[in-house]
Formats: sequence, C-alpha cells, structure tokens
Amino acid sequence: MSDLFAASGLSDSAPRPLADRLRPARLADVVGQDHLIGSGAPLSRMLEAGRLSSIILWGPPGVGKTTIARLLAAETDLEFEAISAIFSGVKDLRAVFDKAEARRNVGKGTLLFVDEIHRFNRAQQDGFLPYVESGAVTLVGATTENPSFEINGALLSRCAVLTLKRLEPVDMETLLARAEALEGRQLPIEDRARKALIDMADGDGRYLLNLAEQAFLMAEAPCLLSLGELSAAVQKRAPAYDKDREEHYNLISALHKSIRGSDPDAALYWFARMLEGGEDPLFLARRLVRMASEDIGLADPTALLICGEAARTYERLGSPEGELALAHAVIHLATAPKSNAAYVAYKAARRAAVETGSLKPPNHILNAPTAMMKEQGYGSGYEYDHDAVGGVSGQNYFPDGMEAELYYRPKGQGRERPIAERLREIAEIRSRKKDQA
Repeated sequence: MSDLFAASGLSDSAPRPLADRLRPARLADVVGQDHLIGSGAPLSRMLEAGRLSSIILWGPPGVGKTTIARLLAAETDLEFEAISAIFSGVKDLRAVFDKAEARRNVGKGTLLFVDEIHRFNRAQQDGFLPYVESGAVTLVGATTENPSFEINGALLSRCAVLTLKRLEPVDMETLLARAEALEGRQLPIEDRARKALIDMADGDGRYLLNLAEQAFLMAEAPCLLSLGELSAAVQKRAPAYDKDREEHYNLISALHKSIRGSDPDAALYWFARMLEGGEDPLFLARRLVRMASEDIGLADPTALLICGEAARTYERLGSPEGELALAHAVIHLATAPKSNAAYVAYKAARRAAVETGSLKPPNHILNAPTAMMKEQGYGSGYEYDHDAVGGVSGQNYFPDGMEAELYYRPKGQGRERPIAERLREIAEIRSRKKDQA
C-alpha cells in the first residue's frame, strides 16, 4: 500500500489512480533523473556515505519530487512525515516538530517532506532552522519555483538544491510501457495518438499517466482510439507559466535575447509561448518598445515607431487581432540591424551626471534675458551654429572644468553608418577649433 493511501486509512483494495499504483519502489526506478540518482550522482553519493543532508528538490510538476522524498526515507530508515505548505500552518508544523523530537529521543530520525515549501512565508521558513540545525529533522522541500527567489537565505544555506528535469519523450515512453505491463494490455490508441498523448503531457509524468488511464477506460477492444478521438476526449496539459514568477522572467529573457540575436523564428516562438501562457500582451508591447531603443537604436530608427504603433494597434483592437501587430513588431526587431550605442551612451551620461554633481553650463551657451546677466557674461562669445560653415561651430558645450566626453559611439550598422561619418566630421571641426583656441 502506498504511503498516501495508508495515511488516509484506505485498504489495498480501494480504487487507486494509475499514477499512484505505478509509483517506483526503488530510487533506481525513478525515470528521467539520472543526473541525481545515477552512479556518482549527488543523491547516490549521499546514500553511499550513509548521510543524507537536508535538500530542496526544485523542478516542474510531475517529475518525481514526492516519490524521491518517500524513497529516500525508506532507503535511509527515516520516518517519513509529509506536509503541504498549502494546507499547513504553525500548529501543524509544531506538531510535526514535536513528534520528530520525540523520535530523536528514542534514536529514530525523521525525514520531513514539505511540498510547495516556497508557499510558507519567511517567518514560517525560519521556524525550520533550529530543527534542521539540530538534526531533529532531515528536511526535503519540494518547489516548482526558483529557490534563490522563494526560499530564505538562511534556510537555503543549510540545504543542497537539486534540480529535477522535465521528462523527455523517452522517459514518457518508459512510463507508458510500465502502465501497459501493469494493465496487462497495450494502450488502446493509434501510433499517432500515442505520440500526441506524450506531447499533451508536456514533460509531466503524472499527467501522462492520468491521460493514459482515461484512454484505457475509454477504448473498447479491439478498437483503437484515433488522434481525433483522443484530442476530443482529453485535454492538453496547461503550459507551465506563472506571470509573476520565474517562468515569466525566463521566457521574456528568451524573447529578448532571440531578438538581439536576430533570430525571428525563435523570437516568434517565445512570443507565442508567453501569449499561450496567458501573458498580458501589453506587457509584451512595452518590452518590445524598450528593445527597440536598447538593442536596435539608431541603426534602424523606424523600429521604435513600429513598436509604438504596434502597441497602439493592440490597445485599439485587443486580442486576438491586435496580437498580429505585436508579432509584426517582433519580426521587425529581430531582422533589423542592431546597435546598443544609444543605450550605452545613455548609461554613461547618467553615470557622469551623478559623478559631476551640479556643474554649471559654460556662460557662452546661457541665455541673457536681463542686463545684469549680460554683465555677468551670460551668452558672451556664443557662435550661432547655423551661420557656421557646415552648420557646426565646434564650440564646447560641456561645463567649464570638465573635459568633453564621448558617450555615443555609433557602430556603423544600418542607419548608424552615415551618423558615424557625420560625427567624425564634427569631431575634426571641434579638434581644429580647440587647436585655434
């Protein structure tokens, strides 16, 4: 009987989901996580050394976090205690810690499995520290969120973080083969439908077995479910995406870097992934406008115009019609010549503004609306650039006492090529002006 069903008081004959009936009995039977449980892998080394440290299992849903925790307890002869941060509070934690202390007094250890540990607040997470430090519990936390964002630094420093991977198609095939062996028959679906079933599960082994269980129940021998019948009867797993957590930042980073790397196909893919995950298109529109200045800049000045117009189009049309305008902007940005010269220049100027404080502009470029200001030299010596040869006087416009600095360095891509040539001509004029002074 599984631990979950034993805890609930159900007998061996009670109906149990296929995923529960197929839970591995040994760590070696866990699929897709050989980097953690294979020969020489971290968990294998801990077990061989006979010392299991507290760990955080980080990975997507349905890849074996709970199963690994349960099997670690069995293989280290620790009492398995499981709680969920969703349903447990301070009272539940205190009860678990009291039982762990009582076991330790009689020489028995406790493996405390905390599902969704990131949902405990900071104070609750701090409550684990004395029991982890004293060895009263060996903590195994499970989380789908990045521990460096969601777990207290103090607790995180006392745990090894082990990352679990989403299951690959070969791992999913292994699970389906085990399900068929348990049921004593082949999965009653056509070959194309079998591949689709794996795709629908999207790397989630538990979800795959739930889909397989539905397929076993639906099909009547000797008929096989077609791809169309399967698609109509079962639902694809929702993409792993949370608009305010790590996956949000991972995907926007992927979109940004695909655009910067001039790959329109990858950029469209990540753009579509975010839309399918429920991302606010206006968030994407704002980021595209930012990219137009940060990564394309003056190499293609139309990029900013196109992104701004795409954002306005979405505001007017909404979804789904307005999303096409955003896709248009994604492709334009990805295929445009790139330059971050404006972005680099802006950051350099901001740093200089902080460092130089409140230096006054030179008198010759100040207006003199009053007689007193004229007497003070305001506007004295100013040369009107439109009257100069080539439209450039070459005067200094930086504060007195501050060397003229070069922030904007066009890279010569796209429309920045003529800008670079123009700035070289202006630099020569300024140099001659300085030599004459």
